[in-house]
Amino acid sequence: MVLVAPSILSANFADLKNEIIRLEEAGADRIHIDVMDGNFVPNLTIGPAVVKAIRPYTKLPFDVHLMVKNPDTMIAWFANAGADIITVHAEACPHLDKSLDTIRKLGCKAGVSLNPATSEESLKYVLDKVDQILVMTVNPGFGGQTFLNAQLAKITKIKQMIGNRNIQIEVDGGINPLTGAEAVAAGADILVAGTAVFTGGDYQKNIMALR
Repeated sequence: MVLVAPSILSANFADLKNEIIRLEEAGADRIHIDVMDGNFVPNLTIGPAVVKAIRPYTKLPFDVHLMVKNPDTMIAWFANAGADIITVHAEACPHLDKSLDTIRKLGCKAGVSLNPATSEESLKYVLDKVDQILVMTVNPGFGGQTFLNAQLAKITKIKQMIGNRNIQIEVDGGINPLTGAEAVAAGADILVAGTAVFTGGDYQKNIMALR
C-alpha cells in the first residue's frame, strides 16, 4: 500500500498540536517535517524544540527532512527531539557514509535525499546503509511548486539500483493524485504532500485521494 506523509510545512503553525492530531485521525502514515536553514534552501522553518513539543501528540513516525547546509551538526538534536527517520541531502554531506552511520547509531532510520539535478549515482556506495531514498520532485525550499516530470526516470533508475534491499522510495514536491500515481508507477512507495493534504480542510478525503 502506498504510504502518505503529510508535510507540516503546509499546516497551520498557530495550531500545530491539533493539526498533528487531525492528521493521525485522518489516516496519515507518518508526519513529514521539513527543516530548512535559510542557507541550503532559501527558506527558514522549524528546529528541534518544535519537534520535541509536538512529539507527545501522536504515535505516528516523525520523518525529519534536513534541508540544511551542515546536517551533521543537527542530527543528534533531532534524534533526541523524537525523530524516527532522519533524511540528509547528498549534496550537503561531504562524508555521506559517516552521516548515515551517525543517524543509525542514534536509533533512527537513515534517509538520503537528492535534489532534481543530482544523479542517482551518488547513492551507489551507500545503499547498504540507507533505509529510505527521498527524490525531490521540485527544487526544495517552498511548498506549492509544480511537479518535475523528469524525475520519474530517476525514480525508476533508483528502484532498479535498490534491487532486493529493504529500502523505500519517497517523493516530495508537487504531489497530487495525478502526479502521485505517476510517481508510484515509476517505483515510489511514499508520497509526501503538503498542499494536496491540507487544501479544503478535509484531510481524510485528501489522503484517500492520494492513495
